[in-house]
Amino acid sequence: MALKKPENMQYEEAITELEQIVQHLEIGDLPLEDALKQFERGISLARSNNQKLQYAQQQVSILMQNDAQAPLQNFEE
Repeated sequence: MALKKPENMQYEEAITELEQIVQHLEIGDLPLEDALKQFERGISLARSNNQKLQYAQQQVSILMQNDAQAPLQNFEE
């Protein structure tokens, strides 16, 4: 089964996969090449989720502005 790109995954889905990767790496029985691939995948998932969190924080910040009369704006990455 082909892996989804981290940017195409839901936040919770990526967290679940990241937790599984950490468990596999903590066991320590993977060959070095496989461990490096898993580590690389984990880094990609973590970075993608970090971007999703930053986006959500900026959206909340825009929505929570003190000026109730200010028009809402679309967030541009």
